[in-house]
Amino acid sequence: MKAKALFFLFFLFVGISSHLQAQISFDAKVSKKRLGLNERLRVDFVMNQNGDNFVPPNFTNFLVVSGPQQSVNRSWVNGVSSFSKTYTYFLTPKVKGQLTIGQAQITIESEVYKTTPIEIVVTEAVEKPNDPNNIDYLTDENIHLVAEISNPSPYLNEGITIVYKLYFRNPISITDVQELESPSYGDFWSSKINIGRAQVNPRGQYKGEPFNEVVWQKVVLYPQKSGELKLEPLTLNLSLNVPSNRRDLFGRRILTQGQKTITAGRRTLRVKPLPLEGQPENFSGAVGQFDFDVILSKDALRASESFQAKIKVDGKGNLNLFKLPKINVPNTLEVYEPERSENIKTTLAGTQGSVEENYTIVPQYQGKYPIPEVQFSFFDPKSKSYKTLRSQELLVDVYDGPTAGIANTDRQDGTLRTPLPVSESTFRFIQLETKLTPIREPSFWMSSKFWILFSLAFIVLISGYLIDRFILQKSEDSSTIKQRLAQKLAKKYLSSAKKAQGNQVEFYEALERALHNYLKAKLKIETTELSKAKIQTLLKTKNVEHEVAKDFISVVENCELARYAPGSDGSIQADYERASKVMATIDRQL
Repeated sequence: MKAKALFFLFFLFVGISSHLQAQISFDAKVSKKRLGLNERLRVDFVMNQNGDNFVPPNFTNFLVVSGPQQSVNRSWVNGVSSFSKTYTYFLTPKVKGQLTIGQAQITIESEVYKTTPIEIVVTEAVEKPNDPNNIDYLTDENIHLVAEISNPSPYLNEGITIVYKLYFRNPISITDVQELESPSYGDFWSSKINIGRAQVNPRGQYKGEPFNEVVWQKVVLYPQKSGELKLEPLTLNLSLNVPSNRRDLFGRRILTQGQKTITAGRRTLRVKPLPLEGQPENFSGAVGQFDFDVILSKDALRASESFQAKIKVDGKGNLNLFKLPKINVPNTLEVYEPERSENIKTTLAGTQGSVEENYTIVPQYQGKYPIPEVQFSFFDPKSKSYKTLRSQELLVDVYDGPTAGIANTDRQDGTLRTPLPVSESTFRFIQLETKLTPIREPSFWMSSKFWILFSLAFIVLISGYLIDRFILQKSEDSSTIKQRLAQKLAKKYLSSAKKAQGNQVEFYEALERALHNYLKAKLKIETTELSKAKIQTLLKTKNVEHEVAKDFISVVENCELARYAPGSDGSIQADYERASKVMATIDRQL
């Protein structure tokens, strides 16, 4: 009986232990599994028992807007206690497609628990994102992104312009703008107009109301096929200062920082095909308003000279997208391939300038040669009709040269070509009977040259090793060795600080050590010399900007203060990012 009782107690203990173990949970929850590119996603990592060493996922392809925000909830219901601890992040997707939120991990009672990865589908940006957690109705009324299209129904290959404008007004102020998604213009020939640095126009108008206006982008497009063509939306992520409901001692509203993603929305163009009625046979796709001419460099020359014939088209339209007509000359004139030159600029009025093709022509015999007229056809979208321009018929007078013989049609295109006279002694310089003897080159392998080069290479390798071993390595003084060691320690402690973001004391100790060792490596000083005044003086002598040095000292002061006055997890993340940024800035300025 005693053995049975012990056996029963053993299984009861195992069952209770397994039951307690099974009650520990650590889960990831998201506000939605399908969202637009300009919407926000809330991710909660929830545990039912207190844990340590929380490690978030990398959030690949997401922008962390805020977090982690930590909250703890304890409750008693009918004598039963419940506990929950939550780490919350707000994210914005960077790309479209199926994205994955990886595993987070936590240590609870010396055991490591991990969440299950979550699949998120990100679609195109929506015109009115619906996210009650972070989107303020105030920003919807006072920020707008608009795509202004010059002509929503152009002809094929007719130029149109798109101007993207950002409108905002008080009480909203924008501190930073990032372009999340740019249109690719796959069905268009496109050219972006350089606008330089964005300028704010305080006298802008949006739907008849005054707004601040910023021209963000200008593009000139030429549609390459007819029908309904979709324009992908432009999407921007804005960093904002928004007034809150709180006020300071003087009654002024306290500003809070926030993020908002806006889109210009998808637009549709209805591209009309060019009419077939009245289309000339020599039409090559030119659309716009053009002038045309054929110009000769000279109209009288000797047979041994050459002249140029220039075909020139100038005006406004799709100058990059059509072929110039060919010149037609008599067969006794030798014509070379033309050289193309362009003088084109793109503005909001479209693409304008000139396109030229220069032919070099060499006459072989004397005579007077007519240059027939050349025709150039284009479609004018303003008059909605085809137009054909013709050059004048020109005449070239070739004098002081041989007279042409009997013509012969020996060209592939059937044009006439006059043969040159050939005498019997033309090719007598060619030797028909030759006496050739084989050339035998000595083998390089295992020759004296081979062994000499092999020995020289071996001597160079040994010499290089001895120089590095006994001269270069010994020439490093103790300060250089200390500098390298300090650099390694700075990287080590900075990495330790990143891993210890869940523990405030360990984080700030590691971050302060990283900052101290970084200065030792960069400024060649000892730890005992690290007074704030000394740091600022040394950084100034190294041509580091005053604001950067001041920011570095501020991070050091935050580390010292945080070791005695506990801060929030949000300040931990901010201090780590500030430390990384200021060290990178000092690296560039040094």
